Amino acid sequence: MRVFVTGASGWIGSAVVPELIGAGHHVVGLARSDASAAALAEAGAEVRRGTLDDLDTLRDAAAESDGVIHLAFKHDIAFSGGFEDAADADRRAIDTFGEALTGSDRPFVIASGTLGLAPGQVATERDGQAAGQLGGHWAAGPVKRLANAHATAALADRGVRSSVVRLPPTVHGDGDHGFLATVVAVAREKGVSGYIGDGANRWPAVHRSDAAHLFRLALESAPAGSTLHAIADQGVPIRAVAEVIGRHLGLPVASVSPDDAAGHFTWLAAFLAMDSPVSSAYTRELLGWQPTGPGLLDDLDKGHYFAAPST
Repeated sequence: MRVFVTGASGWIGSAVVPELIGAGHHVVGLARSDASAAALAEAGAEVRRGTLDDLDTLRDAAAESDGVIHLAFKHDIAFSGGFEDAADADRRAIDTFGEALTGSDRPFVIASGTLGLAPGQVATERDGQAAGQLGGHWAAGPVKRLANAHATAALADRGVRSSVVRLPPTVHGDGDHGFLATVVAVAREKGVSGYIGDGANRWPAVHRSDAAHLFRLALESAPAGSTLHAIADQGVPIRAVAEVIGRHLGLPVASVSPDDAAGHFTWLAAFLAMDSPVSSAYTRELLGWQPTGPGLLDDLDKGHYFAAPST
């Protein structure tokens, strides 16, 4: 297939692109900078210059493609107070892709998330399907992003083979600068590897290579309107994560009280306190997806998260 990929040079996209090319697909990647364009060209992809706000570019690229994988999201503004704006930009892109692909039966795959789907319970692919399911402590931005996933799945009724791949809070691997790298940085800065409360709350996880493989399988064969979970570790206790970090950095491991968590972990505290185990049993059965990369704790033990920060 000729596949248009947004976010193609990002953390997950840069694994999805070689996964697709290795399977014989022709990749056209969206690049908003010279550096991204160069990285895509080096990986063997065709480059389409533009940004997520260039809706005409997105529409034309989708119309010329056999399928679309939408990975781009404005994380830079989302985690600096502009989550609603990021979710709105995401929705405009999704609507544009939907218009271009309507009636074609071509695949359209987007990335979404699992965190907070069913707090304290093992979430399945069936959770989070009701428009009002996330509420209460959730701000408008995350609720809007969930609505974007619903809108994508609903494109199945318009002749699009749409699917949603939900990712865990940590898609780990060598080169990761996301949540897990931030937890390591906080431990290094504070001089203690902390966890909140008793640290029994769990985070699901997946290695980047396994997530990339699932995106390819979704593109190739996911049924229209399906929701998939890119989950290898169903739920790793945060205390276990803190213990590995403490061992590698030579730091004490200690509990941080819920009252002090915001001061210690800053913006990460709300996410780090969640107990959000997630199952991928349905996804594995549906697509035959079997993770082969290292689990979260094994990957941490490889040491690449603890390389001295560059100066």
